[in-house]
Amino acid sequence: MATRWTALILAAGRGPSDPMASAYGVANKCAIPVAGVAMLARVAGALAQSGVIDRTVISIEDRDIAAKILGDEVITIASSTSAPASVIAAIETGAASFPLLVTTGDHALLTPEMVRHFCRATENSAADFTVGLATAEVILAAWPQSIRTFFRFADVRVSGCNLFGLKNDKGRRLLARWQYLEAVRKKPWRLVAAFGVLPLLRFVTGTLTLAAATRAMSRQLGLTVDAVLMPFAEAAIDVDKPADKELAEEILAKRG
Repeated sequence: MATRWTALILAAGRGPSDPMASAYGVANKCAIPVAGVAMLARVAGALAQSGVIDRTVISIEDRDIAAKILGDEVITIASSTSAPASVIAAIETGAASFPLLVTTGDHALLTPEMVRHFCRATENSAADFTVGLATAEVILAAWPQSIRTFFRFADVRVSGCNLFGLKNDKGRRLLARWQYLEAVRKKPWRLVAAFGVLPLLRFVTGTLTLAAATRAMSRQLGLTVDAVLMPFAEAAIDVDKPADKELAEEILAKRG
């Protein structure tokens, strides 16, 4: 029998201070329409159509926002003080169960194929926690105008895809570190430094491979972490600024 996943969509807004929500006149960034459809609806639709998700939970500050987009039957949980705290709260209250796929409400280009690829790769991995990444070559070959933050390793440059897989409760150890990592995610050297001096030295000298980085992270946290390389350029494109929205709508128009 195929494994059935729970999905958790992190959709907490930043309130009136969110420049994207303010620019498009919505209460929460995830409600911004991309090609006429709210981003949260696009994400939820991709999860529902993937065939591998049994239950989807929305972590959001106001249930009414999600209900207006997805209907009254939507399952929500109040968001916490940060993304990792929200995931932990969903697990501890029983709203989310394992295996758990975590993504974000601004992942407007997410597709059922991406969801299936990530979940199947995670199932086939021995890791407790997986993170979705796309290489610079894959992203820039498809969308050279896309401005991404790349982490440069000795063997590859990668960008995050806002896809995280927790196969069991050990993943909570990484979530505790995620609080710090969120604040420095645009500074690769500080991300590497969080897991030891030797990986940092190897990163600075250009000798740290992606596999060595995940091994160092695993040793530091006492669990197995693995990267899932996504063959989809759009998996690394979320909507953080108006230029991202324009690019997302261009991509959707080409998809037809």
